[in-house]
Formats: sequence, C-alpha cells, structure tokens
Amino acid sequence: MKFYLSLLIPAFLLPTFLKAQTTYTSTVDNQKVVILNGIITKYALENNQAFTWYKANQNGYTPDTAVVNALAGAKDAYRFVIFGGTWCGDTQFILPKFFKLQEMAGFSDSNISFFAVNRAKQTIGNITAAFNITNVPTIIVMKNGLEVGRVVEYGKTGHWDRELIPLLK
Repeated sequence: MKFYLSLLIPAFLLPTFLKAQTTYTSTVDNQKVVILNGIITKYALENNQAFTWYKANQNGYTPDTAVVNALAGAKDAYRFVIFGGTWCGDTQFILPKFFKLQEMAGFSDSNISFFAVNRAKQTIGNITAAFNITNVPTIIVMKNGLEVGRVVEYGKTGHWDRELIPLLK
C-alpha cells in the first residue's frame, strides 16, 4: 500500500516542518532505560552516553558495496522516514548500521526524518498512526512525496540493508 505523505504535510513543507519542530522528550522508564520520543537525529543517539549500543553496533558493521552504491546513486531523488525506539533491541542493532551506510554513501542528513517512539510505538502528532507503524525500526523510502516501500525490522529476508536496493531504483 502506498502512503501519500501529501495528505498529511505537503512534501515541500516537510523539511521546514521538521526543522521547526526539532523537539523531543527524554525519560527513564521503570527498567532504567532512556526513552527518546519525538523528532530526533542520529546525533541524539550518537552523542548520548546512555546509548553505548550505538557505536558498538555501528563499528561491527561493514556495509555491502552494492547497498552503498545504490544509496549513493539515489541520494538526490529519495528521502527516508525512519521510526525507531531507543528501548528496542532491533532498533539498537539496525539503525546504527543504517546510519553508517548513509554516511558511507554520502546521503545527506537533511534527507532523513527520524522519529523516536515510546514503548507503545507512539510519537508526537500521531505520526506513527499516519504512517501505520506497528513495529520498529521501520525505514520508509520516499520519492516525490510518495512511499516507494519500507523495510520493517530485519525485513522479509533478514537482510534489511539489501532490501533497500530495489526500493532505490
């Protein structure tokens, strides 16, 4: 099912909306886990000492050259909308790797919208409901304001990164 972002926010306004709304909350739950909720960037994970998993999982990943090339070739035409939970083991494993892949491909941070969700998989403005998010992480590939496809958690094959290639063509 294709999701039309233009029904929520016209595509040309999304970057402005996201830059104007860069707030998020940070709480510690009863399990002593730091939970971010709202619009964040990878730097909120990378620079927070509570998230030691970020650098550890990023350092242990060597991206497939085909995936790097596909992302590098698509950097001017595509956008990503990402949902993840700082409390979620799958998010902790996958998203540091995604951001390493993004950096190696030279894909701009400004073309990525990143929403942190709470344990109920909710975030500000009911964005998760608008995008029909049921599991995290979810990496949504957008082109011209339309969803091309998505990779949810480890994907259908367990190779979440390789599943991005056909979505970027």
